[in-house]
Amino acid sequence: MHQRMLTIDNQGRGTVAITRRIGEVVAEAGIGVGLAHVFIRHTSASLIICENADPAVRRDLERFTERWVADGDRLFEHDDEGPDDMAAHVRSVFTNTSLTLPVTDGRLSLGTWQGVFLWEHRYQAYRRQVVVTVQG
Repeated sequence: MHQRMLTIDNQGRGTVAITRRIGEVVAEAGIGVGLAHVFIRHTSASLIICENADPAVRRDLERFTERWVADGDRLFEHDDEGPDDMAAHVRSVFTNTSLTLPVTDGRLSLGTWQGVFLWEHRYQAYRRQVVVTVQG
């Protein structure tokens, strides 16, 4: 078993590609076949597997999500850190805070067009922590 904490800086709301960084942890583990578990230690950002070739896909997801859960909606009571506070929590709850990825031949076994992304749901830039645990 091998584990490492990754620190991921972002520019605020949007996605950051982290496939390569996770792949480096998998390579460090030195296993042939197994699983990589990826967990984000935050309540206002999430992890997604998404199209990795066309960034328009992630921009479309962002626009859809803005319509689905609007910042500053009067429905929300919790707004301690601003109008995007509760909306970010809702987005995180309904997406993923962890992913389990297969490892084959010592590498992540993702499809051709799949990438792993940290999805920041707050407007402010943050430094996020992602735990990657590899077993096999």
